Amino acid sequence: MERSFKKEVELLKLGDGERFHGEGILAVTKAMLQSGVSYVGGYQGAPVSHMMDVLADADDILDDLGVHTEVCANEAGAAAMLGASINYPLRGAVTWKSVVGTNVASDALSNLASAGVKGGVVVVVGEDYGEGSSIIQERTHAFAMKSQIWLLDPRPSLPKMVDMVEHGFRLSEASHTPVMLELRIRACHVHGSFETRDNRRPEHSRNNALPGPDFDASRICLPPATYAQERHKIETRAPAALGYVRDNRLNEMFPGDLDDIGIIVQGGHYNAALRALERVGLADAYGESRVPIYCLNVTYPLIREEFQEFCAGKRAVLVIEEGQPDYIEQATHVFLRKADLQTTVVGKAVLPMAGEYTADVVLQGVTDFLAEHAPPGLDGDRIAAPLATARALQSRAREALGAPVPTRPPGFCTGCPERPVFSAMKIVEKQTGPFHVSADIGCHTFSTLPPFNIGNTVLGYGLGLASSAGVAPAFGDKRVISIMGDGGFWHNGLTSGVANAVFNQDDSVLIIMKNGYTSATGAQHIPSTGTNAKLEPVDMDITKALKGVGVTWVKSVYTYHVSTMVKTLAKAMTTSHKGLKVIIADAECMLAVQRKKRPLEARMLREGKRVVRTRYGVDEEVCTGDHACVRLSGCPTLTIRPSADPLKTKPVAHVENGCVGCGLCGEVAHAAALCPSFYRADIVRNATRLDRWIERLNDRLLGWLLARRADG
Repeated sequence: MERSFKKEVELLKLGDGERFHGEGILAVTKAMLQSGVSYVGGYQGAPVSHMMDVLADADDILDDLGVHTEVCANEAGAAAMLGASINYPLRGAVTWKSVVGTNVASDALSNLASAGVKGGVVVVVGEDYGEGSSIIQERTHAFAMKSQIWLLDPRPSLPKMVDMVEHGFRLSEASHTPVMLELRIRACHVHGSFETRDNRRPEHSRNNALPGPDFDASRICLPPATYAQERHKIETRAPAALGYVRDNRLNEMFPGDLDDIGIIVQGGHYNAALRALERVGLADAYGESRVPIYCLNVTYPLIREEFQEFCAGKRAVLVIEEGQPDYIEQATHVFLRKADLQTTVVGKAVLPMAGEYTADVVLQGVTDFLAEHAPPGLDGDRIAAPLATARALQSRAREALGAPVPTRPPGFCTGCPERPVFSAMKIVEKQTGPFHVSADIGCHTFSTLPPFNIGNTVLGYGLGLASSAGVAPAFGDKRVISIMGDGGFWHNGLTSGVANAVFNQDDSVLIIMKNGYTSATGAQHIPSTGTNAKLEPVDMDITKALKGVGVTWVKSVYTYHVSTMVKTLAKAMTTSHKGLKVIIADAECMLAVQRKKRPLEARMLREGKRVVRTRYGVDEEVCTGDHACVRLSGCPTLTIRPSADPLKTKPVAHVENGCVGCGLCGEVAHAAALCPSFYRADIVRNATRLDRWIERLNDRLLGWLLARRADG
């Protein structure tokens, strides 16, 4: 994994009356253990990826409690785990990235929500919305409404987050319905403290087995049971949920002396709303607001009576609801009008319909709302000043720069083993002409950006090959290429893509990036890694899996051997072999390599042992300034600089000190243009006597050769 939580997980052992100081995800995990969870599963995905890392590092704590943990093959597998709670009083929790993870899990979740649960079920979803997100811009709210799954959105405060996890299990059991807990990135990483309680051993676990199987035909999702389940949702489970939320005051109302206006806010955006009020002088740094706030820690179902209670006597309220559609704003209108309350509801009129609600965005909305609806006696200039100051600072920054700040799109890491594959594809395109590429989710999606600009569609994780099925026949005899990472392959690509292509005898080309991890989410282990999250060895192999479903044309190529990759890809595009052709681009993620290599080298240096660092460089005297190496590589350490030779007007290529010695720059240069300007240098530290003797011999030999050349 990207980082270890071995030290932090000790906090999970804290008992009654002790004080937890730490991060949001760790606090949520602690809350699960305090709730007596029986099993936990999930699939990694930002911003909740490190929950799986925490669970892996807390293995001994979980084993002692009898809690079963599992890194699932995908989100559908994680959701299916929750089936354990349909018939038995087992509390279960799973986690994944939403909304893309929820989409994958939707079949199991729909059936789970229909059947209902006996044991409490909490799904922790990482709500990844906004400009920092890597996924499609949708909200979990719509899915919760569709399937009647209750949605918790706690304000980013550790005591409240822990409280909502524990209430989540109880709410689930009170209403026999699964519960979602959405955590935005700020909630995942917020730091704070809370008073802990002892961890609860689950009622049933591997340490206390169930007495026997339970059969209940009414919980099977087949007609006529499904019709009864739907009625039970509406007539029994929904009222029970509403009663629990209302009776336990899960939503919070914060009073204020300016009680003729108010703010209704999703719990996850409470801090942003409070900060905006502080900036305009209507709240203090301790959270005391002059404007009343209704904080929705439960955003579905909404409590009609609470909305009416909060809005009674108010001239206007501002609804802060990120994303669209504006479900909460619409519901507010319905609740108030049915009660004949004429409070003005303001939401998307002053806040954007789409996009992340950052601190500045919320400040703009609050300022605009107060400009029209502020009570008499408030200083309008004081309220408008913070926004005006922010705009002035932005304007001064633009003037100082003299031009817009250049965009800096994401890209491959230095030394990434996937970059050479796209370099090879650009070279092959010169021979065959452009070809259609069905891309996939993962680090390799960066290929769609400069300098490669490779990839025509992205349809979902592990769906690169499946997404080529419709377009491939339209190109006739010219084959299309599909991309898939090994994470996507094991997630669902083997069945949705490979098995489908073999079954339909599709004549296409698939490249599988085998880097050994789900690198984009923090280097979690997958079957290609060779070990699971507990570092237990597993014997799972991509080639065996491919051949097991009938693929007969499989080639494995070390990705940094660009020339070999060019030949293999060209052959795959032109061979007379019909059917699926798979190239496994094999090389370990460079970040994982460096995480293992650098501590080892540092220890060797401290011990005075010999360490060799490989560097690549460019001979400026030879470089012509063509820069094909830059265009075909895109490596962050490969750049250009002015030539020291006054007769050379073009800048020359240059390798920065961040080079990790992967050799791609030289490989590409030779594969594409046989460029002789690249050289390799081995930097030896703590050199041995033999190293020094060889160095002196090389110096003498070079001196002799130079002298001979000077003599003519």
